[in-house]
Amino acid sequence: MLRSTKELAGIQQVSQTFDRLNIVEDLNGQGDQKNIGTPQPSSSSSVHTMPVKKKRKSSGPEDAGIRKCKITSFCRSQAPGRLINTEDHFSSKKCTSWYYEYAGPDEVLGPEGMEKFCEDIGVEPENIIMLVLAWKLEAPNMGFFTKEEWLKGMTLLQCDCTERLQSKLDYLRSQLNDTTAFKNIYRYAFDFARDKDQRSLDIDTAKSMLALLLGRTWPLFSVFHQFLEQSKYKVMNKDQWYNVLEFSRTVHADLSNYDEDGAWPVLLDEFVEWQKARLAL
Repeated sequence: MLRSTKELAGIQQVSQTFDRLNIVEDLNGQGDQKNIGTPQPSSSSSVHTMPVKKKRKSSGPEDAGIRKCKITSFCRSQAPGRLINTEDHFSSKKCTSWYYEYAGPDEVLGPEGMEKFCEDIGVEPENIIMLVLAWKLEAPNMGFFTKEEWLKGMTLLQCDCTERLQSKLDYLRSQLNDTTAFKNIYRYAFDFARDKDQRSLDIDTAKSMLALLLGRTWPLFSVFHQFLEQSKYKVMNKDQWYNVLEFSRTVHADLSNYDEDGAWPVLLDEFVEWQKARLAL
């Protein structure tokens, strides 16, 4: 029995020694890991990759938006080095298809198609922007666009869909503030609005077009309109039309600098005489 007890004691001592060695090995192993610096999998290390995934996911809707509306990259400035989607470039084929959404059986965009076209772009048919657009398309007939006029003008504007044209409305409006462009638009309006079998504008059409073009900018327009209302004139010829614009730009509202000996048409001489007589009352 005594011998057995000693043997047991020896075995127990050996076991304790191995336990100590294991503990030291574990501690040394942990120290090695800390020294090596190898990170252990943790929730914080896995979260670090999420922003990258989110960025990739966020590009999906943006790309889809570009495909859905070709104007997306056209309107926004591109980041340096960013490749532009080829679908963002102007497409003559797409522009032609867009035209046929409004053209009638005779392949001409007429009054009915024009009404739908104006509704789609959010502009009233009588809005001056439509006159500027017609000028850009070089359309000779009010209320009508041919395919050739459409393609030529829309190519110049780089518009092949509704959204792109809507983005150009401010540009078209800005043409009215450019002195040279406005003069060209004003002169274009005469032939655009007149009946093609007539050399002059009937007076009612002339008054309407003058109201559209000069009604908000010429202080004497309302007075001139009253003069036309009570006058004997039934038509306005091209020379008279052109000179009304020059008169509105150069003659003061009080008519103090009007030169009676100038080369003004009789229409304007009579207007000045009529207005001065009114002011003298």
